Amino acid sequence: MLNVRLIKKKIDLIQRDLERLIDFKDFTFDEMAKDYIKYAALKNIFMEIIGRGIDINEHIIAKLGSYQDLSPRDYTETFFCMAKLKILPESFAKKIAASAGFRNAIVHDYDDLDKKIVYKTVGEAIKQYSDYCEYILKFLDKRRAEKEIKGVGE
Repeated sequence: MLNVRLIKKKIDLIQRDLERLIDFKDFTFDEMAKDYIKYAALKNIFMEIIGRGIDINEHIIAKLGSYQDLSPRDYTETFFCMAKLKILPESFAKKIAASAGFRNAIVHDYDDLDKKIVYKTVGEAIKQYSDYCEYILKFLDKRRAEKEIKGVGE
């Protein structure tokens, strides 16, 4: 059984952090790159947003996917599994799945992480994860409506 409260809490946290990301759009690249606190905060916000999305994916996959059909090997595949479950459109899943690799690069503190790429990702992340939240919320609304219909007919 899906833990809707958990999913909605993670969505709320993602949306809160997306609002925080908007603040970074006001900084120039030089302002952000030269201030290690701003840069560290930006990377941390990215990690949390993407990590929460992956958490939501894993929870939904574990509760709705059969082990044989949906057993993601890595975080990137969780987004593809969400497309197989018809929760995310396939084309969108392909785009947002790349964020899992970006998260890994941040988490493992790869030395070759380009600050310009991190900075340029702000707008893309805001758009993608805003859309992601909408897809998840629509999915939850649809499930709730289906349960209400079944409840009326029983």
